[in-house]
Amino acid sequence: MTAAEYSDQLKDLDATLRNIEAVLDVDRLRQAKAELEEAASAPDLWDDQERAQQVTSKLSYVNGEISKLESLRGRLDDARVLLELAEAEADSGVLGEVETEIGGLTKAIQEMEVRTLLSGEYDSREALVAIRAGAGGVDAADFAEMLLRMYLRWAERHGYPTEVYETSYAEEAGLKSATFAVKVPYAYGTLSVEAGTHRLVRISPFDNQGRRQTSFAGVEVLPVTEQTDHIDIPENDLRFDVYRSSGPGGQSVNTTDSAVRITHLPTGIVVTCQNEKSQLQNKASALRVLQARLLERKRQEEQAKLDGLKTDAAGSWGDQMRSYVLHPYQMVKDLRTEQETGNPSSVFDGDLDGFIEAGIRWRKQRQLASDAA
Repeated sequence: MTAAEYSDQLKDLDATLRNIEAVLDVDRLRQAKAELEEAASAPDLWDDQERAQQVTSKLSYVNGEISKLESLRGRLDDARVLLELAEAEADSGVLGEVETEIGGLTKAIQEMEVRTLLSGEYDSREALVAIRAGAGGVDAADFAEMLLRMYLRWAERHGYPTEVYETSYAEEAGLKSATFAVKVPYAYGTLSVEAGTHRLVRISPFDNQGRRQTSFAGVEVLPVTEQTDHIDIPENDLRFDVYRSSGPGGQSVNTTDSAVRITHLPTGIVVTCQNEKSQLQNKASALRVLQARLLERKRQEEQAKLDGLKTDAAGSWGDQMRSYVLHPYQMVKDLRTEQETGNPSSVFDGDLDGFIEAGIRWRKQRQLASDAA
């Protein structure tokens, strides 16, 4: 390949990287970094451990994104300089170095480009992953445990914090089910393409006759519901009624119109408060109760909406999305994208990026095709 052709490739890579930088909004990332660093330096940060973990996790993620983009931009600039040097000195050896670097840059930029395809409503959220054994008895339970380790290793490779919420062990070996969280932005958008039925074919280590067994496990991926500690309630949505408190209490409690009833007109929720002597105090307390009830209602509505996102992973032949074959040959193949590898051991050790990236591109293509129809 000539120097001019390498130059064209570098121009194409530069255009792709500029598009990635625009979509990911590098300036916004740097602003977010500054805000998170300020929050992380607060002396009372660890008074609330959950919030502290969220802040440090987001800061780590943003730092990683910025570092990746800056590294790619630096490598691309260096490749241009290297190409100019090769042309100036007519050095085929240096030109070979340019070729190698272009190959590495192409792969790295394509991987980063996948992030720009995550634009769904919930894609930016953290993820909850649930794994359950399907058909196949003890082999399926063992397979479920293998998948749990695979995803945890994938997260570990990327430095993503995880938390295992539940593991239900099978009687003989493996897991009946497991649930864990991946606590990093865009974990849901990234891992959601892993939802479905996974199929394992191997010589069963639990069969004393050494027969080949097929087993299944289901993977479900959900976005983490975002919690808020306050809900703004428009004044026009409220009706206030005051009345005389009843029941035992101090003399002014029973002789003044200090009790407050608040009706939230859009939902019909009614709260009352009469334990304070002051009408203003009762009103403030009733508003806090109303906010709590509306927050719970919002959570329940979001949960109902999330339930609609659940993938039906029945754990049988009809709906499988990926096969892991260990006998009579070695292969992992995604049945949707045709992505495959002959190294199952690496996949089970968390080398999933190729499958995840192919799945994200496949999903985006389907969405575009659906929008065009």
